[in-house]
Amino acid sequence: MTGPLEQAGPEMGQNLEARTQLDVYTWYSPYVHRVAWVLKLKGIDYEFVEENLKDPNKRSPLLLNCNPVYRKIPVLIHHGKPIVESLFIIEYIDDTWKDNPILPTDPYERAMARFWASFIDERLLEGSKRVLSVKGDQLKMETKQVSDAMEVLEGMLEGKKFFGGEKIGFLDIAFGWIAIWLGAIEEAVGVEFFNRRKLPLLETWKDKFKEFHVVKDSLYPTEKLVRFFTKYRHSQLKLAAKK
Repeated sequence: MTGPLEQAGPEMGQNLEARTQLDVYTWYSPYVHRVAWVLKLKGIDYEFVEENLKDPNKRSPLLLNCNPVYRKIPVLIHHGKPIVESLFIIEYIDDTWKDNPILPTDPYERAMARFWASFIDERLLEGSKRVLSVKGDQLKMETKQVSDAMEVLEGMLEGKKFFGGEKIGFLDIAFGWIAIWLGAIEEAVGVEFFNRRKLPLLETWKDKFKEFHVVKDSLYPTEKLVRFFTKYRHSQLKLAAKK
């Protein structure tokens, strides 16, 4: 494996030596940020390596070597071994660095956390990405799917401060992009995924999550995200019009 690897110090009393690199990074990716939040929460030193994803034909050799199947970010390199897909990376981090655990210890709760993280990624995260590329009836359909998923999240917060209970856990990290990215997508597209007054638990959770120290320090201005998503939407619609 080529590329610089940074030596991290002892992690909270453990003797585990970590050579950790987060490859390959781009600032607007919620998948990358969720991994970065966990690394910071665990107190792990790591190095960002940025990848230019504008041209799919110009992926770096590092990315192609580490993730030859999907050629996607993020990739975590630990002791020279690449781990891909953000949710799998988070589980690997939690299993490797035991302090500040974020996944449930109970096998059933752990399995359900994995299920909901995968479900919401498909229905909400991927759905909100599709919203950026469509219009008309298809836009209405995708918007409704995202809205329906938001209602599911509201029900999951009943009687809880966070999805993880009294403290931030795996699902909070997995869903955390909602608190930051979703509003920017709404503004860029001109849609409303959910009525804040009808989903008060989710709105309160969003405010609390954004104030969490490992998240607060990494927030980008909403205006920057709106500009990015607006430009991306225009390019996708223009491309679709040519087909």
